[in-house]
Amino acid sequence: MNHKTKGRKLGRKINARRALLRSLAVNLVRDEKIKTTEAKAKELRPYIEKIVTKGIRSDLSARKMVVAKIGAPAAKKVFEKIAPKYKERKGGYTRIIKMPLRRGDAAKMAIIEFV
Repeated sequence: MNHKTKGRKLGRKINARRALLRSLAVNLVRDEKIKTTEAKAKELRPYIEKIVTKGIRSDLSARKMVVAKIGAPAAKKVFEKIAPKYKERKGGYTRIIKMPLRRGDAAKMAIIEFV
C-alpha cells in the first residue's frame, strides 16, 4: 500500500532522483523553458517554486539554501533576474504545457516554463 507517499520515484534511487531534479532546475533557471516528460515536469514544479520563493525572500539563509540546491551561477540568476519579476506574486511561478507523445517510446511530454 502506498498511503501517504508523496512524489514520484521516476524509476531512480534517491540520489539519482535528487541529481535529476537539481539538473532540471538548473536548466530551467538557465533557459527559462525546458522540454521534458510530464512526470518530471510535475515533480520539478514544487522544487523550483520553493527556490523562487526563497529568492524573493533574499536574506542570507535563503541565499545559502538556494546555492546549496542549484549551485552559485544559477542561484545568481534566480536572485538577480527571476525573483524580482515575481515580487508581487504569491506562488504559481511556472506553467506546464502538455505536448504530443514522444515518438520513440510514446512518453507523455511537457514544456515547463516560467510564467
